Amino acid sequence: MSPRQGPVSRRSRPAKAPLSREGVVATALRLMKDEGLERVTMRRLGAELETGPASLYVYVRNTAELHGALLDELLAELLAGVDRPAPGQPWRERLISLLSAYTELLFAYPSLARSVLTLRPSGPNYLRLIDTVLGLLHAGGVPAGQAAWGVDLLLQHATATAAEHGSRAEAAEAEREAEDLAMAVADAPADAYPHIAMARQELFAGTGGQRQRWALSAIIEGLRVPIP
Repeated sequence: MSPRQGPVSRRSRPAKAPLSREGVVATALRLMKDEGLERVTMRRLGAELETGPASLYVYVRNTAELHGALLDELLAELLAGVDRPAPGQPWRERLISLLSAYTELLFAYPSLARSVLTLRPSGPNYLRLIDTVLGLLHAGGVPAGQAAWGVDLLLQHATATAAEHGSRAEAAEAEREAEDLAMAVADAPADAYPHIAMARQELFAGTGGQRQRWALSAIIEGLRVPIP
């Protein structure tokens, strides 16, 4: 039997790492990836970092700022690929690929996408995303005014698409609702709904990815409309 150990001196314990904004955001990002954004509360963060929730407000003003910081961390990896475009890839394809990748990124975190819809992110990587979209629109000859308004429209569309994705339970319910709509359209009498009858097959044609890329192309093309 091993001898009973005496109490360990506080001085012999490893020192707790000092708090920092980077550490708070990194811990929040790990929690979000492991358990979902809903579990990322100031109380839970405080427990993970062995401090009180009030101490965290020194590094992030509120939950909205924390969510913006989480988005910025996710964008860092996404934007790394922007600096290495395929040789000869046209500006429009680069822009659609970037926005599609941004949408796919948020598909994994629909709660974060919903939060982003109601806040104005201002982190360095989000600014890089705006700057990159503006640069690609400029390369396509879109005037500065339309490009400035268009970047907001494009990012809103991408974020809203991801926000609608929802959790697994929400996605299952949305799929059932989509099936109900498809059945209603299929059964709609032509004399009462003549235009639905003409477009009956096309209303549900194409994959989600095809429809998303088409929507982005339509918005980009529409940005050439002059500002009144």
